[in-house]
Amino acid sequence: MHLQPHHRIAILLHNGITGDKGKTGLALLRYSHNPIAVVIDETCTGQSIKELTGIDRHVPIVATMEAALAHRADVLAIGLAPSGGRLPEPWVEDVRVAIAAGLNVMNGLHTYFNDDPSLIKHLDPTQYPDQWIWDMRQEPSGLSVGSGKARHLNCRRVLAVGTDMAVGKMSTCIELNQATQARGLKSQLIATGQTALMLGAPGIALDAVRVDFAAGAVEQAILAHSDDKDVIYVEGQGSLLNPASTATLPLLRGSQPTHLVLVHKINLEHIQHFPEFSIPPIEEVVHLYETVAAAGGTFATAKITGIALNTFGIGEDEARDAITSLSKTTGLPCTDVVRFSPEPILDSILSD
Repeated sequence: MHLQPHHRIAILLHNGITGDKGKTGLALLRYSHNPIAVVIDETCTGQSIKELTGIDRHVPIVATMEAALAHRADVLAIGLAPSGGRLPEPWVEDVRVAIAAGLNVMNGLHTYFNDDPSLIKHLDPTQYPDQWIWDMRQEPSGLSVGSGKARHLNCRRVLAVGTDMAVGKMSTCIELNQATQARGLKSQLIATGQTALMLGAPGIALDAVRVDFAAGAVEQAILAHSDDKDVIYVEGQGSLLNPASTATLPLLRGSQPTHLVLVHKINLEHIQHFPEFSIPPIEEVVHLYETVAAAGGTFATAKITGIALNTFGIGEDEARDAITSLSKTTGLPCTDVVRFSPEPILDSILSD
């Protein structure tokens, strides 16, 4: 089961366009090379995607999957990350309607649609023999523990690390990957989460992998897609600062990075949802990541080569001032890779 360039996507995004659970769907709207046929969000029906999100994509918004069927989509993407990883029942009904109508389904939730009898009973192989449901948050087969083999690769290996979860690590890697290819270099994004997998990048859903095999899974994905590449961009997950996160260390060990890019969100002073844990000064975070990456000299040095500052929510002049100030404070190139340009960070990566 694979998403093909001709597939037209419908995005299930109830309450996600203007809420805080729609990161996957919004990333599809911003970055997917596939045509987006329609968005399903009952809270924004008939409104403009561009006016609501700033994403320059003209896609109709409808209230239900029944209404979406008129827009000739052939893949339903679950663009939501609801609390507990399970869709509320009214939204599950939208999935049932899609499957019964012959649509394929891309599901990045922790709950598997293929294990739900109320959904799979609507599959009709006689009418839709090639229909598929892709539960992507699954552990790959044939894994082993990490061995540090990625250190022998000749390509640059750039890992995005963050001051917290959901600060823009995936977007940073996508923007840098696109900018690298625009310069005529061969680069590859390695997905480590469901959204980048939906966007067609090779990789793994890291949070579905048992912790003993997590570094090995990252290593395996990188080794499989590094041939003839100048740069590999490894999508970051979690944060060393977040008490709920276990993903960053396996990424550091599995990728054996040559470069790190630190991603931070403007005005974020404490870990989201954990206000008792403050984010230290950025210079301290830089030191932390570089120290852990090298592990006292056991591994090769990997320096923070730039800071990607997510300035969403503030004005452009204020954003530029914040970028200038952070660059002066840290002595590192800094930019908002989505709002402005990834070039200052890319220049730093390629200059080594």
